[in-house]
Amino acid sequence: MQQTPWMPIAFAEAGIRTFPVGQSNPRVTEYHALTNIAGYDDKASWCSSFVNWTLAQAGIPGTGSALARSWLEWGEPLAAPVPGCIAVLSREDPAGWKGHVGFFLRADEEYVYLWSGNQLDEVREHFYPLAAVLGYRWPSKKPF
Repeated sequence: MQQTPWMPIAFAEAGIRTFPVGQSNPRVTEYHALTNIAGYDDKASWCSSFVNWTLAQAGIPGTGSALARSWLEWGEPLAAPVPGCIAVLSREDPAGWKGHVGFFLRADEEYVYLWSGNQLDEVREHFYPLAAVLGYRWPSKKPF
């Protein structure tokens, strides 16, 4: 995998997960702190907050938004994915506002594999249909 300054940071968060109802994981609240939903608990969608937090730890500004699709306007578009790039996916309705965002790991004929937060309620690898991909993004200025 191409070495990026943010992937070791993202991998180090493996297993961070939402807490049961009535509790909140303070680490997820920390992810939200860099977005427009600062102060929210771990019951709010947090994939975009995780990506914002991870990039910030590497000194790279994110979108500042908790909306996954905000990443479609960030950085530079990629014609083809590279390991570590930002992958933006649709959720439910491809024309709607809902989505998911994470760091691209790999793809096969059917699925794209991402590392992100809020994947089955935790930071982990998970797969999604290739048809859900809306775009791949890379930081505008190479930070490394």
